[in-house]
Parts: sequence; C-alpha cells; structure tokens
Amino acid sequence: MTDISAIRAGLVTNLLTVPGLRASAELIDNPNPPIALVNIDSIDYDLAMSGGLTQYNVVITVIVGRAAEREQQRKLDLYCQPDGDYSVKRAVESNRSLSGVIQDLRVLSSGSIGSITINDQTYLAAEFTVTVYA
Repeated sequence: MTDISAIRAGLVTNLLTVPGLRASAELIDNPNPPIALVNIDSIDYDLAMSGGLTQYNVVITVIVGRAAEREQQRKLDLYCQPDGDYSVKRAVESNRSLSGVIQDLRVLSSGSIGSITINDQTYLAAEFTVTVYA
C-alpha cells in the first residue's frame, strides 16, 4: 500500500531542486512566495484487473508573488517552461518513482495561470496537474 504522505513528501523533494523555490506538502494559510503547494485532488482506485493500481491526481500550485509586482509574470513564465533549471515539470519528473515510493508519474498540464486570492491578498500563480501511478 502506498502512503499518500510519502507521495506528497517525494514531490516536495523533487520541487526543491528548482533554485529558490520553497515547497510544502500541506496547504498553508500565509504563503511565502515563491512556493509550491502539493495537494492530492482525487484518487482513482482499482485501475488494474486485480485492483493493484491506484491513480493519484495531484495539483501543484506555484505561487510566485503579489500579482501587482511586474517581475512576477516573468518568474511564473520560467516555472511553466517544459524544460530548464526553473521548470516545475522538469523538477517533478526528475525522480519519476519518488525513490521507489510509486511506479511512475507524469506532469500533464499547467493551467489556471493568473491571480488567486489568499487571506485578502492577491497573488500570481499557476497550477500543475500531475498523475501519479502507485
């Protein structure tokens, strides 16, 4: 059986390879950008014939800073690139088994690129959709 906390922790470890990016396995009330927040969105059970495969649908929200700060869009653009030192996709996929915790993972998309409000503060952010197979 796969430990959900271990999946989140493994994703955080991968995300911490991005220079200057903080990461949290739990959602937090007062983010200190730039930060990536790992959240399990849904779980699909029994995908294999004998029930031996579970799919975890993960959303990673990357918050870069206050929406009014001009350089934040350029920073977010770097995180959304498919490759490069600041690429969230590259970082998440850098260890696709999360050191043996899962079978495989894949970053599927980046979306919801724009403003989000947390505690009456507006930030610029993007969500990354990740599928984890365990």
